[in-house]
Amino acid sequence: MSDNLDDSSRAEAEAFTTELAALWQAQLGSSLIGVYRIGSLAHGGFSRRYSDIDIAIVSETGLSREQLERARAAALQRSAPLGAKLSIFWSDRGFSIGRLPPLDRIDYLDHGVPLIERERIRPDRPSLDAVRAYLRGQPLESFGEQVKRFAAVTSLGPADQKPYLRTLLYPARFFYSWMTGRMASNDTAVAFLAKAAPPGIDIDLVARALHLRHEASDLDALLPDRVKLPALFTGCVHIVETAAG
Repeated sequence: MSDNLDDSSRAEAEAFTTELAALWQAQLGSSLIGVYRIGSLAHGGFSRRYSDIDIAIVSETGLSREQLERARAAALQRSAPLGAKLSIFWSDRGFSIGRLPPLDRIDYLDHGVPLIERERIRPDRPSLDAVRAYLRGQPLESFGEQVKRFAAVTSLGPADQKPYLRTLLYPARFFYSWMTGRMASNDTAVAFLAKAAPPGIDIDLVARALHLRHEASDLDALLPDRVKLPALFTGCVHIVETAAG
């Protein structure tokens, strides 16, 4: 039943993005080069409850703040629930500006599903070194902040469910991208983590979080495991320090 519900939600999200691409084409006109699904709608593992709807827009000169606001407004007007899940990544023809960090750029290169495409622009692929430099910066810092936040909570509200899940799954995503320089689904990342078993990371906890994601369940059953979060962070730091050594 869970898989059927996710499949139905995925189909709804795909139809939503197809409609948005047509709306954005009308808004952006000849400056639009391509609109692509990325994220779980492209590389797999879409969750009706926990997935964002990730879209990449490539245009001649990128997107202005006004254009971004109009694009988001069009999404919310089409569907407030789906529009609230929308995350827009964007860049210009030269991939020199915008919001398309190394891993999302790799996702675009490897998995991007064209909805509208006047021309396929293929920027240079970020190297493994570039991916690792990115991961040990802001993403690892943000992970550490979330670890501190959730290690101190005593309950999970509705708005806490998704970020808590992402915090529990992040070590798998971090390790997979650190080792391979690629993006993949949570299922692929957790399976990869289980085979490698890096020190300090509780693989069973990560796997249980993935199971609850599959079930679209609350994470309250894993709240007692928040005491293990600092060890997850330390495990990721150890991966970085081992590579540096």
